[in-house]
Amino acid sequence: MNFISTNKKNRLAVLVVFLCSFSNVLIGQNHSANPLILDMIHHNPGEAPYKSVYNDPAVIKEMGYNGKVYFLFESPALAINWESVDATILPKGSKERAWVEDKALQIKSMHAACKAQGLAIYAMSDLVLFPKRLIEKYHIEKTFGDPNNLVTEKLIRAQINEMFDQFPDLTGLVVRIGETYLDDAPYHQGAIDNKTNPEKTIIPLIQILREEICVKRNKQLIFRTWNSFDRNLGAYMKVSNAIEPHRNLIISIKHCEGDFHRARPFSKVIGQGRHPQIIEVQSAREYEGKGAYPNYIANGVIEGFEEHASMPEEDINSIREFVEKKPDLFGGVWTWTRGGGWDGPYIKNEMWCDLNSWVMAQWAKDTKQSEVFVFNRYATERLHLKGKDIAKFRKLCLLSAEAVIRGRNSTHYDMDVWWTRDQGIGWPKPAKDVIGQKRNLKQKDESVAKWTAMVKLAKSIQWKDAETRNHAIGSTEYGLRLYKIYRSLVYLSDAEVNKDTKNIQKWIKEYDKNWKSYNQLPQEFNAIATLYTPEYDRHIATNADKKVNELRDKL
Repeated sequence: MNFISTNKKNRLAVLVVFLCSFSNVLIGQNHSANPLILDMIHHNPGEAPYKSVYNDPAVIKEMGYNGKVYFLFESPALAINWESVDATILPKGSKERAWVEDKALQIKSMHAACKAQGLAIYAMSDLVLFPKRLIEKYHIEKTFGDPNNLVTEKLIRAQINEMFDQFPDLTGLVVRIGETYLDDAPYHQGAIDNKTNPEKTIIPLIQILREEICVKRNKQLIFRTWNSFDRNLGAYMKVSNAIEPHRNLIISIKHCEGDFHRARPFSKVIGQGRHPQIIEVQSAREYEGKGAYPNYIANGVIEGFEEHASMPEEDINSIREFVEKKPDLFGGVWTWTRGGGWDGPYIKNEMWCDLNSWVMAQWAKDTKQSEVFVFNRYATERLHLKGKDIAKFRKLCLLSAEAVIRGRNSTHYDMDVWWTRDQGIGWPKPAKDVIGQKRNLKQKDESVAKWTAMVKLAKSIQWKDAETRNHAIGSTEYGLRLYKIYRSLVYLSDAEVNKDTKNIQKWIKEYDKNWKSYNQLPQEFNAIATLYTPEYDRHIATNADKKVNELRDKL
């Protein structure tokens, strides 16, 4: 009997191990077969939220999304009352408590609208983020950014509990540690120590969140790698190896390394490790016009950008390749239909970001589809184009991707990606070597030629109505005239380095002429975005217009 009993126990143990292994396989398959398709509007911190159709859950559901991510300042992290810890942290009757309760009402209304559409509800939250009163009362000013600190850990756990208790419709949290924004959080304070260190910060924080969110509550945790462990494969693998996989734990990764720049490497951590990954895609690119002009990036994200074509064969260089090579790790796609960066341009018509978002969402529903098939559906179903106009629109959009990379940088990364951003233009430094600079100048000419061809295409298409036609042509002209300004600055920078007075004079005249033409756009088209402004220099090292005027004074 003892032998039989022991044998039964052994067989039972083997069965349990098998079922656990089989369960893990199913978990991986479920992520691939039922990917998350999420959208978020990244409102400008410190400004009024964007007025956008994508704020409406019904709109994004119809586009193909199955979940919505609410932005940082729409997070329950700012709206819990902390009474489970200490009722005096946000005492009733205080201005802080009134602010938090008002925020809670706003968030619950948003969640109700999302729930009514059957969408999953996620909130992006900065960690670590606590009320200022709490930090002061517990005297943790110097330690609250350390998740290894016992007080901090206790407070994080309490915070998670209150968030899900007070906002039960939450499907999960999207956690960010790369930065902390406090522009619209007057009564809170945030910090994170050693944000790029797997052992000191990333691993212990994920362990806490995994236990509280995934295990205890059976809710989902989406942990963002950005600006933390997104560019260091060694760091990523340390985290992956240290954290036990869970069906509710997903890692979020931008498709490119660093920020959403075209001239950046494809993310080397995509397809690595043992955790499902959701891929972040910015539809209205913050460094590339924010939807003010045609900029079709969905093709490049899905099928591969031209600047990544020379990557080694064994490396993944597109989301399609990721899905094909590592289907068990594909957790889905997360777009930002609007937003990123600061200030403008501010668009009036969402056509170009709609194109990127719709194609990404529809493709993610069935990744066996070709991108061109989904694109053509957009052209016919959303824009009601017919016949040859579908092909013309396709050509215009593919040209836009080629024109943008050549106009703002080059296909060989010959320029600093930060030289222009938001609604401002900085002074472009030449490429590091003669060959690179020669290529850089050539590609600026190519960019303008492509924009010129795009304007011609926009004018030749039979658009569904006058409003669409006006915006399509006007926004393409916007791109052409802006990129002529870019070209004049790159040539002017080259002339300055070479002390070529004749060309300095030539390109200053060209620069002035291009700005004059660009500034006439609002008189010619009624639905274009707000314009770039010469004096804008937020987060720009050297303002281009100031530099041009210095050169002008020296002539």
